[in-house]
Order: sequence, then C-alpha cells, then structure tokens
Amino acid sequence: MNTSLTMDALEVLDAIARKGSFAAAAESLFRVPSAITYTVRKLESDLGIAIFDRKGHRAELTEAGAELLREGRRLLQAAQEIESRVKRVATGVETELGIALSDLFTVAPIYRVLEKFYAQGFGTRIRLMREVYGGSWDALVTGRADISIGAPGDGPPGGGYITHTMGTVEFDYAVAPHHPLAALPEPLQNQDIQQYRSISAADSSRDLAPRTSGILQGQDVLTVSDMASKLLAQQRGLGVGYLPRTMAAKHVANGTLVIKQVAEPKPEVPCFLAWRSDGGKAQAWLIREFSQLALDELLI
Repeated sequence: MNTSLTMDALEVLDAIARKGSFAAAAESLFRVPSAITYTVRKLESDLGIAIFDRKGHRAELTEAGAELLREGRRLLQAAQEIESRVKRVATGVETELGIALSDLFTVAPIYRVLEKFYAQGFGTRIRLMREVYGGSWDALVTGRADISIGAPGDGPPGGGYITHTMGTVEFDYAVAPHHPLAALPEPLQNQDIQQYRSISAADSSRDLAPRTSGILQGQDVLTVSDMASKLLAQQRGLGVGYLPRTMAAKHVANGTLVIKQVAEPKPEVPCFLAWRSDGGKAQAWLIREFSQLALDELLI
C-alpha cells in the first residue's frame, strides 16, 4: 500500500504546530529551516492540499491541515508505542534512542559523548530533542524519549524510569538595568513585582500538566519558547523573572542584567538524568557516560 504520509512529515508538522513557526520547529528538530519548508511543500504537493494558509504574516493551518495534524498525532503516538513494545521484546541493542535535553543545558557536551558513542559501532540511531521544564519528564514517560537529561523537580508518578541526581540549579531574579524594578530598594516585595510583566518559558509537555514557576497571581505574562528566548526578552526589558544563576552571572558581568534580591526567593531546583527502565545495551552505555557529566559544564 502506497501513501504520501510519512512519520517524518508528521513529526515536522507537529513541531511547527507546537513551536509556532517553521524556524522554531527547525531548531527543535536540529534541522535547517529550508529542510522544514521542503518537507511541508512536498507533503502539500503529494496530498494535493494546502496545509498552511500563507496569506498573512504568519502561516496558519488550514482546516485540512488542522485535521491532518490531529490524526497525524494519533499515528505518531501509535508508532511510538509499537517501537517501545518491540524494544522491550528485543533485549539487545536498540535500533533507535530518543534523548531529551533540557533547555537549561548546552548541547556541546552531549555531542562529545555522541562522538564516543558512534565509535562503539552500536548502529543505533539517535534523536535529540529540546524540552522545556516539565516537558523533560513528559518526553520520558510518554515514550518520546528514552533518556532525559536535566529533568527538573519531582518526577511524575507511575514509575517505569530510573533517575540519577545531577545536582541542583540555583536561580536569581534578573532585570534589565533600565527596567523600573532595577531602581527599587531590596528586597523586592511581591506587590512590587506583580506590577510588571513576567517572562515565562512555556512548558513543552504534551500529556502531563504543564508546570509554571515564579509567576504571581494576576501578573501579566509574556510566554516564550525556551530559556534562551526568556533571557533575551529580559535583557530587552520586556519583562522580569528568574534565570539560572550561572546564566545570569555572565550577563550581569557584561552589564545587560541586574540581580535583585526578593523577599520570597525561588528555591533551588534539583535536576535529574532519567531513563526508561526497559532499555538495552546502547542506552546503558550512554547512561554511564552521561552520568559522568558535571552540571556546571552542561548549564548554558
């Protein structure tokens, strides 16, 4: 039976819908934007339909495109479940492994591990994905990822995974030097903070309930896609919020951010290396290597 649909095309469509743009989808899938555009145009040509309406400034799903996305996500979930069952039956080397990387972490140390991994000759395909906040756990428990690096806070109930503590991440309340909060006396009170917009990196969870942190009731919020976007928004003075201490310190040093003491500071957040308990030999090798990475070398 021939079909114009492929899992790859459906994954691209899903990424565009989740991330809000072709460019953001390309980044999350570790591809160039032109590859995303080509995949969409080929799918439209093969199906003979318009998936996106490109008349405005931003491409929007057509009615047919929205239906394709809904049904495509069901197919992707079914395919992931089949893959998981097959992997559990085969106790040897996995044919493919998904690795979810927290948006708080840089990818460079992961690439160094993968260089060594490929030299082992496992023949296992690797899928890297960026996840935000609770999305690191969501990717693991829903089967989108086999390994999650930097999953924050408590894991979800239900089991099926193993964890290794990587350390704790400290956060500082950061504002641009020209933001009104920069001039207020410390510690900042909640009633002071509440008057100004908070910048929030959107939790990338699909099935688990999204997590939020550091947002006061009634406070205006600008939601962005990840921590790097949150940093830039705060540097521009579009809003305020907590940033990882190591990240904030670099930009305090260059004068683009100011750290403010707050009356109710955010507690440290534990980060975990987590992996599915039904993995094979390739996963075991990667876990040994990832366990040796220091938190300081991973944080952006």
